[in-house]
Amino acid sequence: MMSVSVRPAVFDDLPSMLEIYGEAVMNTTATYDYEPRTLEYRVAWFEEAKRRQLPIFVATDQEQKVLGWSGLKQYSDRVGYRFTAENSIYVASDQRGRGLGRLLLPPILDAGKARGLHTILAAIDAENEASIQLHASFGFQRVGLFKQVGFKFGRWLDVLFMERLL
Repeated sequence: MMSVSVRPAVFDDLPSMLEIYGEAVMNTTATYDYEPRTLEYRVAWFEEAKRRQLPIFVATDQEQKVLGWSGLKQYSDRVGYRFTAENSIYVASDQRGRGLGRLLLPPILDAGKARGLHTILAAIDAENEASIQLHASFGFQRVGLFKQVGFKFGRWLDVLFMERLL
């Protein structure tokens, strides 16, 4: 594999992150969005993550091209859930299967623990075996299967919830 580094995301990474997410929206069930998000949405998301001290990382090549990203978002606004976050990992389509998820997951776990989080959740399309195996390899446990809660590409989709206690 080429030389890849992982670092905290900066504002200038947002267009590349938006492009990676948009491709996933249009071509995968990694997200159940139907339309790519706007740059304005991604800027607001980034600012909210910074305000809440939730980590976002990018994997880059030698030229600083963003190849993938990971982050945590608050699971719920209810105060009792303040120690729980949900993770996201997205990798550029031409970079999938090269181990970038293995580089992008540990920093958000470490940063979540340092921030005082107790639980990280992963909501994964139940047919996304690569993501399920990735999370399991980092100690995530299967905790629930929500049957036919998503609908995309003309079919009903199940969501597997996995959790990792920090």
